[in-house]
Amino acid sequence: MSIERLEIEAMIPHAGRMCLLESVSRWDEDEIVCRTSSHRADSNPLRRDGRLHAVHGLEYGAQAMAIHGALRARAAGGAGLGGGYLAAARPLTLHCQRLDDLPGELEVRARHLFSSGGNLMYEFSLHHDERLLLEGRATVVEAAEDTP
Repeated sequence: MSIERLEIEAMIPHAGRMCLLESVSRWDEDEIVCRTSSHRADSNPLRRDGRLHAVHGLEYGAQAMAIHGALRARAAGGAGLGGGYLAAARPLTLHCQRLDDLPGELEVRARHLFSSGGNLMYEFSLHHDERLLLEGRATVVEAAEDTP
């Protein structure tokens, strides 16, 4: 079952050009695999001086985590997740310097490690033609209900 961009935009707080992931190839309770070619777009909002640094792969991973959380909540009978904030990303290891110069699609993987209430921990990675570009672990904390 593939999930495409319009459905993805409905699941995460980013829309338009800031929605970086274009499809979900597969997912289950523990992990998700997404695909995109937005790293090549001149209109990518994370580009600086025409380049997309590999550190921005963290945002790709965070969006995969958000999609996975929303899909898990939906599968459990909920409407989806409330808002959350990226609280920590460590360790974060870059295996390249840039993403914009890679042809074709990126594959973004995220694996759920731990949940407690609305707080989540994931590990994630970005790949291009099976080459590991970036890997890390991230913690997301639930936004307070009165937070805009």
